[in-house]
Amino acid sequence: MNVPTAPVASARPDADQARGRRRVRTADPVPYDFRRPIQLSREHSRILQIGFDGFARQATTVFTSALRSVCQVSLSSIVQRSYSEYVDSLDTSTYLTMFSVDPMPGRGVLEIPLAATMSCVDHMLGGPGATLQPQRPLTEIEGGVVRGFVERLLGEMRYSLAEIVALEPAVTGIEYSPQFAQVAGAADVMVVVTFELRIDDSSHRMTICLPYSGLLPQLVNAAAPSPVSDRERAQRAVAAELLHRQFEQVPVEVAVRFRPTSLGPGALTDLREGDVLRLSHPSSAPLDVTVEDTTFAHATAGARGPRLAALIVGTPPKETP
Repeated sequence: MNVPTAPVASARPDADQARGRRRVRTADPVPYDFRRPIQLSREHSRILQIGFDGFARQATTVFTSALRSVCQVSLSSIVQRSYSEYVDSLDTSTYLTMFSVDPMPGRGVLEIPLAATMSCVDHMLGGPGATLQPQRPLTEIEGGVVRGFVERLLGEMRYSLAEIVALEPAVTGIEYSPQFAQVAGAADVMVVVTFELRIDDSSHRMTICLPYSGLLPQLVNAAAPSPVSDRERAQRAVAAELLHRQFEQVPVEVAVRFRPTSLGPGALTDLREGDVLRLSHPSSAPLDVTVEDTTFAHATAGARGPRLAALIVGTPPKETP
């Protein structure tokens, strides 16, 4: 006799429901951007944010004191872009200051919209800084006023980024069209820092563009852990002192030489025993004391007991030919 059986319930209903939920919540695939093979890490972004937050505060002071008006600079974003994307994001006419970023390779850009630049000029020359400003290149006088103002901003950026890199920015050029500002290659990766600049009631976007390839080693060093205790710092100081002492005791080969004399191949080929060579060394000039072909002192020849000796003397003035 066949006995009807009830369907067997799943032994793990919770597990089946959990798997169903996981399948539903599966994330969509994210396309890979081959133009950005290197990404700015969260840690590095945080380090840059701390530095440029300080720059924003200092820039607020610079704008307020120079324009004698209520100004505010605040950090908006730090993103990684190609240089062509950065150029395309700017207005067709703006005020671009190109500057060196020593000791890093390449150059950077400080971009202030032309309307904001003309408003700054108006304020600094005693005007009201009206909202409507002419869209034109600056005159020679206006350019001189703005250049000094921009150099103050670059000086504050150097101070704010001192914990990341010992930056020495120097203005290398001015450009009004972003398409003609050849700071980097179109595909080069850049770090673009965007600020909101408020002058009175007007709001503008100000940007700084720096080469990522130059910033990356500096960010890696800044993110490296420092000594965590006074004991470790003391151990490093002792090691440095010991290394310094050992270097002072390393023997080096010292040579006392006449000045070099140039001879042609014929003169060297015809040399015979008893020949006399005329040296270029003047009879009244001291000998050169050298280490690895580097002259660091001068001496006169002499003797001390059964050995030759060299008496260190002052450096003679250079002889005019």
